[in-house]
Amino acid sequence: MNAKEFAKRRAQLMRMVGPGGVVILPSAPIRTRTRDVEYSYRQDSDFYYMTGFLEPEAVVVLAPGRTSGEYLIFCREKNPEREQWDGKRAGQVGAVETHGADDAFPIDDLDDILPGIMESCGRVYYTMGMYAEFDSRMAEWVNTLRSKLSRGVQSPHEFVALDHLLHDMRLFKSRSELSAMRKSAKVAVAAHKRAMQVTRPGMYEYEVEAEFRHEFRRHNASPSYNPIVGGGKNTCILHYVENDQLLNDGDLLLIDAGCELDYYASDITRTFPVNGRFTAAQRAVYEIVLEAQRAAIEKTVVGNHWNEPHDAAVRVITKGLRKLGLLEGSLPKLLKDGAYQPFYMHRTGHWLGIDVHDVGDYKVGDEWRMLEPGMVTTVEPGIYIGNSRKVPKEFRNIGIRIEDDVAITSKGPDVLSKGLVSDPDDIEALMNAASD
Repeated sequence: MNAKEFAKRRAQLMRMVGPGGVVILPSAPIRTRTRDVEYSYRQDSDFYYMTGFLEPEAVVVLAPGRTSGEYLIFCREKNPEREQWDGKRAGQVGAVETHGADDAFPIDDLDDILPGIMESCGRVYYTMGMYAEFDSRMAEWVNTLRSKLSRGVQSPHEFVALDHLLHDMRLFKSRSELSAMRKSAKVAVAAHKRAMQVTRPGMYEYEVEAEFRHEFRRHNASPSYNPIVGGGKNTCILHYVENDQLLNDGDLLLIDAGCELDYYASDITRTFPVNGRFTAAQRAVYEIVLEAQRAAIEKTVVGNHWNEPHDAAVRVITKGLRKLGLLEGSLPKLLKDGAYQPFYMHRTGHWLGIDVHDVGDYKVGDEWRMLEPGMVTTVEPGIYIGNSRKVPKEFRNIGIRIEDDVAITSKGPDVLSKGLVSDPDDIEALMNAASD
């Protein structure tokens, strides 16, 4: 993402905030994994979206109309000794020259400078509840200002939820963002292909997971969430992440795995036979899910509301389960009663972007949000048939989900992950070509 993209976002947010308002946005804190070992650092998504600045211990301030600088960064100072251990720092010069700040200050000066900026503003835009430690500091600054009211010191009279504005901005992807998401999807597609080509009976789930991680890292990407690699009965566990069981001949393997590349996520699921050939029962269920996904994608268009793709998928799934004999009754009554829910218990999609479950409201008031160009969603129907004795034996332990990433455009749905096969014949051909 180039510097102009970040500058454009800041300018848009400052127009929304207007003179007299101030935006305060802290970076993500460093998290400890075990004792003195830290998790790999990832910047706060909102902070990254506005700045592209990747270092911890930083705070961004946007003050529209401030004559001595509208865009300020508080960050760590240059320190050759610490940089020898932990890597390069931008410092105040880098924050200005590389990241476009109007001015930059040492993070240790935050308590001395920021309250003075807040004093001159009537409205503070800030997201409460994300970082408890910073919330406490904000409260201290405000209380200190209010304690000085009798001496003529001003205090902000209004606090506004920053996420309400910022997350609506993030919901609509620019051309540059869509390009980044296509690249992320392309890497994830290659990883899924690789998994289909190497999977064989006798492997372990974690061996297949390793193929994903290899493919991601060789493209400088990383998993955007813990990969789900579930074979056999594990295909019916929606958030199965142990990934440690043996893959048996005749089982299905469900893989839900995406990557994060340049801070943009992909999220793809495929289900395929471990031995490269669907059984008749597996194929019958698979084709219902595939039809449901295609019906949902057709509804992922401008002018439809958020829930229409889900409604389309539910109708196909209910009709298909009825045809298989797993549901009984008239289709209208089955739909009204939600009879599909024991077999399909999740929504058909979610917003996708910098976060794999990206920000943005699904409803406006009490109404489902209308789909508009620039939004990106997953489309991921599924059917999960457990080991119940009420179910014919050939259908037991069949869990199938098919998921793709879809951008809403004025010309119709754009499937970002369309490079990955989903037709059962194509899956079998890909798997068996690798073994020939």
